[in-house]
Amino acid sequence: MEPAELRRAVEAGRETASEMGLEVDDVVVIHNSDRVALRLVPCDVLARVAPLGQLTDSEFEVEVARRLVGVGAPVAEPEPRVAPRVLVRDAFATSLWTYYEPAGPAIAPADYADVLVRHHAALRRIDLDAPHVTDRIAGAVREVHDRGRSPELSDRDRELLGSTLSGLGAAISAERAGDQLLHGEPHPGNLLSTRRGPLFVDLATCCRGPVEFDLAHAPEEVAEYYAGADSGLIDRCRALNWAMFSAWRWRRDDRMPDREHWRVEGLHRVRAALERCGPG
Repeated sequence: MEPAELRRAVEAGRETASEMGLEVDDVVVIHNSDRVALRLVPCDVLARVAPLGQLTDSEFEVEVARRLVGVGAPVAEPEPRVAPRVLVRDAFATSLWTYYEPAGPAIAPADYADVLVRHHAALRRIDLDAPHVTDRIAGAVREVHDRGRSPELSDRDRELLGSTLSGLGAAISAERAGDQLLHGEPHPGNLLSTRRGPLFVDLATCCRGPVEFDLAHAPEEVAEYYAGADSGLIDRCRALNWAMFSAWRWRRDDRMPDREHWRVEGLHRVRAALERCGPG
């Protein structure tokens, strides 16, 4: 968020928590992107504050978390001192979560695979109406084909992203036998190392698809410890993930920090991932 919007988001998070009876003397910005994560002290709560346009996503995330906590999934929990819901203030949607102090070294590939296996098992135990990954792909395709929404994308790169998204998306859509609920984006930034062990965050991306789609977000070594994973499908999903990532970065209204770098890097990663997939 831009500085002026960030100040409003911080105040919305502060006032929302205060109205819920939590003591807030200070706010620390932990992450700033299209939505922000704030540590509220001394109550030690994590507030996730998003523009009102993301209200549906915020409500979905809280519901996913509520159900997964009920089956013992390795996920960050909504703040237990308040009801698990999203509150609206000053055009921002705020949800309140348990704050976890970072703990321990980087998560080893075997441990990463173990927590992902446990998370997938928990996801199979809940009943949730979630979009299929191909719905997300379709959204990225629309961004790429709409020149008004991605005016700075060159014709060459537009063709690259469009063909990658359409081709690999169709291939995944044709093979749905092993689909299940997924995290959606279990990359290292969404896996916390805590005193309780590794915990997944950012659950609004929950969707249906093959487990390989999740594995394609993790470090490459993780797949070696995930029994039964299809390495070829992981490669295709990795190319697909980078194509979606790149499509979002070329949106005119994208707010990701260091966007110019990631526009170039994203396209590079798409091409590298496609080379690994081989001909066709």
